[in-house]
Amino acid sequence: MTGTQPRIELYVRSLLPDGAGHRQEAVIEQLQRLDAEDEIADFSVIVWGKQIAHESAGSRTEEGEYILNRVAEFKQWALSNNVSLESFYQTTEVESEITDDYSAMVLPVMGLAEYDDGELKHVAPCTKGDVVHTIMDRLERLEAGEPPAIEQESSNVSIV
Repeated sequence: MTGTQPRIELYVRSLLPDGAGHRQEAVIEQLQRLDAEDEIADFSVIVWGKQIAHESAGSRTEEGEYILNRVAEFKQWALSNNVSLESFYQTTEVESEITDDYSAMVLPVMGLAEYDDGELKHVAPCTKGDVVHTIMDRLERLEAGEPPAIEQESSNVSIV
């Protein structure tokens, strides 16, 4: 791998839908391999819940603020790179008999953030046009020493 090795943050949901546990295990095993082979500097696994309400007490905790700040960083990266995270970070209205109804952001089952020298370089999953760039796609490209596919697509653009 050329240049500096990226640091990876993997976000995983604590309570999983059926079948998602095997996918999470496969991704973590792939990250362990990449780390052992020195293809990445290191990685961390951060556990998050199914959703977070912006106005909740939980969003004002250190952990809640961390998640909201990271998601805001991911969305800014998406804007800068002309990709979309919308189908992976959706807002939903939650009806409650105990409190007032509220809006919450549904978090993906897994999310990957790639940092190089402290700068966010890639977020997966994301979409560009009709193409979905998955976590496994990015890990396979890391293993091959290749840049994110969205970077490669941008560099292959011709003005002719």
